[in-house]
Amino acid sequence: MPITASRADTDPVSAAHEAFGLRTDIVDELAVQRTVDRFRAEGVILPTFAELAQPSTIPAARIAALEGVDRSEPDARNLFRVHWYNHLRPDGGTDPTPAPVPDHLELPPELTGVEARIVLALGNRFPMIGAHKVLAAYACLVPRLVTGRFDPSEHRAVWPSTGNYARGGVAISRILGCRGVAVLPAGMSQARFDWLERWTLEPERDIIRTPGTESNVKEIYDTCAVLETDPTNAVINQFSEFANHLGHRLVTGPALERVFEHVTADTPSARLAAFVSASGSAGTLGAGNHLAARHGCRVVAAEALECPTLLENGFGEHNIQGIGDKHVPLIHDVFATDDVVAVSDRSTDALDALFNTPAGRAHLVDRVGVAPEVVDALVHLGYSSICNVLAAIAVAKAHGYGREDVIVTVATDGSEMYDAERRAYLEHRYPDGFGPVEAAEVYGRELASADTARHLELTDAERRRIFNLGYFTWVEQQGVPVADFSVRRHRRFWDDMVPFVDAWDELIAEVNARTGLRGDE
Repeated sequence: MPITASRADTDPVSAAHEAFGLRTDIVDELAVQRTVDRFRAEGVILPTFAELAQPSTIPAARIAALEGVDRSEPDARNLFRVHWYNHLRPDGGTDPTPAPVPDHLELPPELTGVEARIVLALGNRFPMIGAHKVLAAYACLVPRLVTGRFDPSEHRAVWPSTGNYARGGVAISRILGCRGVAVLPAGMSQARFDWLERWTLEPERDIIRTPGTESNVKEIYDTCAVLETDPTNAVINQFSEFANHLGHRLVTGPALERVFEHVTADTPSARLAAFVSASGSAGTLGAGNHLAARHGCRVVAAEALECPTLLENGFGEHNIQGIGDKHVPLIHDVFATDDVVAVSDRSTDALDALFNTPAGRAHLVDRVGVAPEVVDALVHLGYSSICNVLAAIAVAKAHGYGREDVIVTVATDGSEMYDAERRAYLEHRYPDGFGPVEAAEVYGRELASADTARHLELTDAERRRIFNLGYFTWVEQQGVPVADFSVRRHRRFWDDMVPFVDAWDELIAEVNARTGLRGDE
C-alpha cells in the first residue's frame, strides 16, 4: 500500500501529515456533493468529534430521536451513540440520554491481588458491534467523506482488521450509504463472521478471509495490496490511519479521564498512575497521549506473550483476539510509550472460562470473596479486555503501586464475542468438565500466586529499537518514504495533528447544513 508525499511544503512534519492523508482541504467538491445528496436521501446527520467526546453537548433533538432505536440496528441515528457514555440497561439496550460517566468496572484487590485500583471503561456499550472499534471506523471514514477523498457513489471502503475494526467499518459504511468490505483472518471468532454475514450487502464478495489468525497481519496487507489495484477500492487501514489515533486521543482520552475523576472524587490524594491498552492497531493507545499530558501517567502497551513483537522483536501465534501483531503499527507513538507487558493467551483463555462458567463464578464469590455484582460484571470482558487487566496487574506489581494509584484501561468488547471459542476450549482442555477444583486451579495459577505476564520498562534505547522495527513493515514492505517514517520520532509530528480534528468538525457541520436536515430542534 504505497504512500507518496507531496514535497511542496518543505516542513517535514506538514509534508508527512499530507502524505499520510491528514487533510482539511476539499480535494473533490463533486464527491462531497454526492455525499451530501446521499446523506439527505438516507437521513444521515453526522456527529462532530467534539460531540462524541462530550455527548452532553449533542442537541436534545438528536437525543430524543434515539428513543426506541435499537442500538444494534443499522439506523443512522445510532451514530449519536458512537461514544463512551452509553449506559447499558438490564434488557441489553442503552439509554438514549448519555450517562454522566462512562460505564466502568473497578476490580477489587481480592480479585487482582494488588492494592492499586484497576478500572476498566466498558466498550461493549458501543452501538452496532458492541465494541469501541466502531469509534475508530467512524474517525477514519468521515474525514475522507467531508474532504471528498471518498466518493460513496464510486468507492468501496475496505476495512483490514483482525476482527472488531472490520465490523465497525462495515457498520459505519452501511449507515453512511457506502459499500463496506471486511478483510480479516479466517481463524477469528465465529461470532464476528456471523455478524458480518448479517451486515454486509453481499457476504460472498464483502467478507474476505485471509490465512491465519491474530498474528497474520501481513497476509491482510498482501490481500489489500491486490484489492488496491482497483481504484474503486479505498483501503482504510487502521494500522496506518492517523485519524484512528486522533479519534481515541480526543474522544477516548477525555472519557477515561472522566472515569478517573469519578472514581477518585472522594480521594483527592489519588493519582492516575498508568493507562494500559493492548497494542493492536495502537489506536486506543492514542488516549494515552491525552492522559499523560493531563496527569503525567505512564502509558503501557500490552501484547501476547506468544508473539512478543514489542518485547523482544518476537513472533508467533496466539488467541488474544483483537490485537494483531508481528509488526509495529505506523500510528503507534512509540516515544510516548513507557512500558510493554506481554500476556499469555493461556491466561486469557483460562480466565475467560473462570469468569463465564458457574463453577468459576461461584469460586470467585464463595472462596475468593469477590462481591457478586463484580463477578456478574466480568461477563463484559472479552479476551483482549482480560489481557488489559493482566497487564495492569503486572504494571502494578512492577512499579509497586498502592491504594492511591489508579490504573485505567479499557474492555474493548465483551465475552459474548467468544461463546463458541469458550465451548471449544472447555471441551478440549477440560473434557471431564470445569468444576470447583478446576476453577480453584485456574484462579490460583493465573491470579492468586503466579506472575501473569512479562514486563519491560522502556528506556530510550528500547524505544528506538521498537521504532526501528517498524521500518521493515512500513518502508520496505508498504513503501512509506523514509523521511515520512522517520519524522514520527518527533513530538511535534503527533501534537501538530490535533488541530485537524477541529477543522474536520467544521467540515462536518458544513455537510450537515448542506443536507438541509435539522439536527438541532
